[in-house]
Amino acid sequence: MNMRGLGRYWPVIILVALVAALLLSGASRYLSLDSLQAHEALLRGLIADHLVLSLLLFIGVYALATAASLPGALILTLAGGFLFGTWVGGGATIVGATLGAMLVFYAVRTSFGHALREKAEAGGGRLKAMMDGIKDGAFGYILSLRLLPVAPFWLVNVAAGVAHAPVRAYLLATFFGIMPATFIYSGIGAGLGTVLAHGGKPNLGLIFEPTVLLPLVALGLLSLGTTIVRGVLARRRKAS
Repeated sequence: MNMRGLGRYWPVIILVALVAALLLSGASRYLSLDSLQAHEALLRGLIADHLVLSLLLFIGVYALATAASLPGALILTLAGGFLFGTWVGGGATIVGATLGAMLVFYAVRTSFGHALREKAEAGGGRLKAMMDGIKDGAFGYILSLRLLPVAPFWLVNVAAGVAHAPVRAYLLATFFGIMPATFIYSGIGAGLGTVLAHGGKPNLGLIFEPTVLLPLVALGLLSLGTTIVRGVLARRRKAS
C-alpha cells in the first residue's frame, strides 16, 4: 500500500490512538457517582476558577468517551448537570456527544466504509437494515434513532458513515435528536447535589419512569412514522 492509499486511513488511525490513550490512562474508572462525590470539592473549585477551560475539557472528554464507546456516557451526562447545571451541562454534553459521533462517522466514511458496506450488503442483518433506512431518508431516520435509542449510539454512527449519509443531515439529526434525553438526564444530574449532600443514593430508576420515558418514546415514534411515510411516497414516485 502506497502513502497515498494509506492517507485515507489517517482518520481511523488517529481515532484509535486517542481511544487507546484514553483507555490506558485509566480514566474510565472515574466514571462513577462515587468518584464524582469523592472529588466534588476539587471539581467545583476548578470550575469556579476556570469555567471556560473546565467546559472545554468536559466537552473534550465527552467527545473522546463517545468516540471510544466507553460505558459511562450516562454518568458523564449526569456529571455535566451536577457540575454545570441543567442547561449549561446539557449543552456541553450535546456538543461533546455530537463531536464524538462525528469523529466515528468521518473515520468510517473515509477509511474502511467501502469494505464494510460491501460486507453488510452481502450479509444483511441489522447494519444493512439501518443503511437502507438512512438511504431512504437520512435526517428523519437518524433523528428517530437518536430520539428513540433502539440501536446503540455507536452503531448509528457506523451505519451513517458506511451509508455515506449527508454530513449536514447526520450532524443536525444527531445534535437535535439527543437534546430531549440529554436535558432530562442533565436535569436529574443537577438534582444529585442535594441527594449526595444528605448522604443519600441517587435513584437512577427515575430515568425509566413513565413521565420521563414516554415523551421520548412518543417523539421517536412520531419521527420514525414520518420517515416511513416519506420512504413509501418516494418509492411510489420512483415506480410511477
